[in-house]
Amino acid sequence: MPAISVLIKPASGNCNMHCDYCFYCDEIRKRGQSSYGMMSLPTLKNVIKRTLMRAEGSYSIAFQGGEPTLCGLDFFREMTGYVEKYNRNNVSVSYALQTNGYAIDEAWAAFLKEKGFLVGVSVDGTAAIHNAYRHGNDGGDSYAHIMRTAELFDRYGVDYNILTVVHRKTAENIRQIYADYMARGWNYMQFIACLDPLNEPRGQKEYSLTPQLYGRFLIDLFELWYADYRRRNAPYIRQFDNYLMMLRGFPPEACDQIGTCGIQYVVEANGSVYPCDFYVLDEYRLGNFNDDLLPAIDEARRQIGFVQASKDKPEMCRNCEWYELCRGGCRRCRYTAFDVNSAKEAAGPACEEGLNYFCESYKMFFEACGERLFEMARGR
Repeated sequence: MPAISVLIKPASGNCNMHCDYCFYCDEIRKRGQSSYGMMSLPTLKNVIKRTLMRAEGSYSIAFQGGEPTLCGLDFFREMTGYVEKYNRNNVSVSYALQTNGYAIDEAWAAFLKEKGFLVGVSVDGTAAIHNAYRHGNDGGDSYAHIMRTAELFDRYGVDYNILTVVHRKTAENIRQIYADYMARGWNYMQFIACLDPLNEPRGQKEYSLTPQLYGRFLIDLFELWYADYRRRNAPYIRQFDNYLMMLRGFPPEACDQIGTCGIQYVVEANGSVYPCDFYVLDEYRLGNFNDDLLPAIDEARRQIGFVQASKDKPEMCRNCEWYELCRGGCRRCRYTAFDVNSAKEAAGPACEEGLNYFCESYKMFFEACGERLFEMARGR
């Protein structure tokens, strides 16, 4: 077996916040059972045992939600104990956690530092922009919780990066947001394109990110980043740094930039396994780690053709001059049969199944900034 990557949703879709654009809230509404509650320790043990003992070289285990910290700190302490017990092949282990920061306290910060977690902290820009779509269930100021969490992480030396969803407001205000992040010393940033709900018309929500807006966002962000690069003060921005890796002959580590889906094990709270975080839906269920071993789960992935489907791209995509950098983008952002039929019914703009919804965005970006990316890759 190769290196193994596991993403666990221990609190299912449960969260102490509600975000207007949350893609997982949309997913759980579109399956037979929305919430699977909190993961039990026996299920956690089975997930780790049946994956870690088959890993070779390295093993990464990440936690996402909903909000994973709702399971409590003791749950995560037990988790690291299981990892230590079942790491019989002595592989390299990495821990990651994505959190909204709402419940983080000093005990959490000390634990995350001790165990070497890389933490992704969700922040959508400045206070007004962040609070526009991200709401605490208790009515509190979710941005204030983020600031407190960031201060704790700085004080305890926790490794963290900033995860920002690019919705309409963040895209329109990226210059202000970038300046704010840099002033705070947030030098590790990831900007994630906001997703419209599955099988619903795109671009219709108040928060929706349109192709034109996303293209303008990428150009504006690059201009800021490039200026700092020339001053030898550029932060790590995952998307741009991955483009440089590709141009230098290395494979990207971001799955949406690889162009095809990889082998992932996304695990719901009841132990059920899915091939991708964006497809935790009944029709994509591969098995359950309480009942099934890894080979059976891998065979189920092969039978539904999940990875193969991500390789199917229209000819106009493969013939594009920017294909080697774009590679068709994330499967979740590509037009489906639903999009094509909806466009026909509405007599709207034509779209081709398999073409990325943000195709125009990437063309705008590469045409405006591609030459400078090539120069940077050559060390100029």
